[in-house]
Amino acid sequence: MKKLQTNKTEFLSYDKLAWTEPIVGPPEEYADDTELFTKIIKEYSTIEPKTLLHLGCGAGGNDYTFKKYFKVTGIDISSDMLKMAKKINPEVKYHNHDMRCLKLDKTFDAVAIPDSIGYMVTEKDLRGAIFSAYNHLKPGGILLIVTHTKEEFRDNNFLYTGSNKDTEITVFENNYIVGPAKTTYEATIIYLIRKNGKLKIYSDIHTIGLFKIQVWLDIFKEFGFEVKKIKLEHSYDSFILGEGKYPLTIFACLRPIK
Repeated sequence: MKKLQTNKTEFLSYDKLAWTEPIVGPPEEYADDTELFTKIIKEYSTIEPKTLLHLGCGAGGNDYTFKKYFKVTGIDISSDMLKMAKKINPEVKYHNHDMRCLKLDKTFDAVAIPDSIGYMVTEKDLRGAIFSAYNHLKPGGILLIVTHTKEEFRDNNFLYTGSNKDTEITVFENNYIVGPAKTTYEATIIYLIRKNGKLKIYSDIHTIGLFKIQVWLDIFKEFGFEVKKIKLEHSYDSFILGEGKYPLTIFACLRPIK
């Protein structure tokens, strides 16, 4: 499931229903993608990456694998998601902050935003998040971002399921591009939660940003990043309903050593 970065925790998914995340998206499901992200960071970095700042870390699914390779610091705006992350990854340092205006008194060998950059719905927000990443990244290090681009995004439907001893959860997600400008899409999420057989239904609507590839490249250029663009396909195939596709782009952004 996707993670939240916005002005405050406004959505059930990352507030009242944060406890469902490890059930419908257990950390083991993140492992293959996170291993790939780790490989890219190590391959493109010009310094040895030992420390990693994870912006928009959510419930810590990626950190479950990241922590095997890096000393991880996680940042998320949702305190409820961070409670889940701390349970899964007690050895990781977590902080409750907004990625767009982050000011930590340290820098890192790598910065990763593998899930939550989509919650930047304006170019100002996007630039703010990338500026925060840049300011916390050592020269020679890699900023890794995983996102969809406007040119490739299509409407989609997803299904997630999970259960534990007394709880069964089914989550439907509908992605729908909004308005003639097509600069955002709505992710409408329906939760069917049965505890001891008793059903409760919840719904959420999230607004997600869609930016053209050139917007991304122009912002990276402003900060002097050297960018490698890598395709990530099939990551969500097991969750997509019907014949939809959800191609993602990985940006590996090197901050040069001057």
